Amino acid sequence: MLAHDSDLELFRDNFRRFMLDNIEPYYAAWEKAGIMPREVWNQLGENGYLCVDMPEQYGGYGVPTNYSLMLVEEAARAGYGALSTAISVHSEITAPYILHIGTEAQKLQWIPKLVSGEAVGAIGMTEPGAGSDLQAIRSSAILNGDHYVLNGSKTFISNGQHADLVILAAKTDPAARAKGVSLLLVDTHLEGFKKGTNLEKIGMHSQDTSELFYDNVKVPADQLLGAAGQGFAYLMQNLPRERLGIAVTALGAIFGCIDVTVKYVNDRQAFGQAIGKFQNTRFTLAQAKIDALATEAFVRQSIEQYMESKLDVPTAAAVKAYASDVQCKIADNLLQLFGGYGYMTEYPISRFYVDARIQRIYGGTNEIMKEVVARELLGR
Repeated sequence: MLAHDSDLELFRDNFRRFMLDNIEPYYAAWEKAGIMPREVWNQLGENGYLCVDMPEQYGGYGVPTNYSLMLVEEAARAGYGALSTAISVHSEITAPYILHIGTEAQKLQWIPKLVSGEAVGAIGMTEPGAGSDLQAIRSSAILNGDHYVLNGSKTFISNGQHADLVILAAKTDPAARAKGVSLLLVDTHLEGFKKGTNLEKIGMHSQDTSELFYDNVKVPADQLLGAAGQGFAYLMQNLPRERLGIAVTALGAIFGCIDVTVKYVNDRQAFGQAIGKFQNTRFTLAQAKIDALATEAFVRQSIEQYMESKLDVPTAAAVKAYASDVQCKIADNLLQLFGGYGYMTEYPISRFYVDARIQRIYGGTNEIMKEVVARELLGR
């Protein structure tokens, strides 16, 4: 078991080399294609980069959660926002739900497959009429003997095209509101389950995002995740890790923006000197570094709190909102230093810019995050 900082740094270096060999030569083509190949998941699993904090009895390394989040951060820093998000959905959301809520049989059935890359994980919450307001979910799962009959649809589902397993929120008691929501482990290969087209987005192009449709899908009753009617409570309990993952992606991207900009301003000449010598450039980069350090302190503290089971819902909401706001600001400010070249897709700063925007929306919009923080402050 890896336990010391030196082990974490060795793991980080190994992952960077993996990305240099297996991601960098192909990523631009994947972005143009709008999707990563399914084989990427197998490569990640074979090299030990999926669900690494899962217990050893389920195939993981049993390492601390910061090892898993490091992979999310490094993928984002390298400019692979889509890969960072894909890994986060798979390793920071799907697997922990099963570990924390699932039966032993469910853990043995699914977690080893998520670790190996044999199965790609996704979570199905958002619907055309239910985004941040999860109580408005309309998907239904009605118990009929030894199975649930699942009907409805989801949208904006990350990893949706490649997903083999979706943790799906549905109403098992349609007459109830939040108390009627349950979670199901849905095998996407079941009859009646269909994936819509891969949705086109302004950023995160190679992160497959899909609509999902299910028409009278028979889901075995033993695939109910946790207790019936407790789905909304489970979602609230597990959202802190999802939001922490988004903050970690933001942190990686912030440092990635700085990395590529420092290189550019040292190389680019204007008015007879490197543009890195102009005061505006220096002050803009200095402010970016200051903001990055503040964000890093908040994110690292939140990771420590999570590993000590002390990260509460308001703090997770705060770190997600803060980190993603800073990410968008820095991407915008640093792109400006590239001038017209910053608007060209061949320059990586452009990808950092378009990939950043979704961060303030998914996992709960930053407006909702502020409402969560305000409720704690005001008691209502």
